[in-house]
Amino acid sequence: MITRQFNVFDPVVLTVGVLRAGTKRNIIPESATLEATVRTFSESARERMMTAVPTLLKGIAAAHGLEVDVDYRHEYPATVNDDDETHTAEKTIENLFGSSRLVRWATPLSGSEDFSRVLAEVPGTFIGLSAVAPGADHTTTAFNHSPYAAFDDAVLSDGTALYAELAVSRIAALASAH
Repeated sequence: MITRQFNVFDPVVLTVGVLRAGTKRNIIPESATLEATVRTFSESARERMMTAVPTLLKGIAAAHGLEVDVDYRHEYPATVNDDDETHTAEKTIENLFGSSRLVRWATPLSGSEDFSRVLAEVPGTFIGLSAVAPGADHTTTAFNHSPYAAFDDAVLSDGTALYAELAVSRIAALASAH
C-alpha cells in the first residue's frame, strides 16, 4: 500500500509493534490484535494514511471472510522546525561549545515526538543533546527506544547551559524590540 499510494520523497512508515493472537500453536485463534505506529513527514501524508490503513485492513479482512475493527488515532503531528529558530540555536551551540559540538542530522528522524505539539503552536526547533557514551559513534549507537540504548548523563549540564542561554537571548531580543 505505501509503495503504491505514497510518494517516496514524502516518506511514510508503518510499524507493527504488537501482534497478539491465540494461546496454543495448534489452536486457531478466535481473534487477533495488531498495534502499529504510523510516521509521516507531512500533514497530507498523515491525513491520507488515516483513510488508507483502514481501507487496506478492511479489504484484507473481507478477502478472508473476516471482520475488522480499526481504531486509528492521530497521536503526534510531524515535528517541523522553524528555519530562523534553528539558525539561532546553531549559533548559540557554536558560541557555547564550539563548532565541533554542532551536528545536523543528515536526514529527518521519524520518531514520535510530543515537542511537535509545541512547534505546531510557536516557532522553535528540536534539539538533540546527544547523550551518547564517550567514545561511542553517534551514527551507529543504539537509538533512544532501543533496548540497547545507553545514556551519558554528563550531557545534562551542557543541556541546562544551552537552554538557559537560549532563554536569556530570547528575553534580551524581546526586551530590545520594545
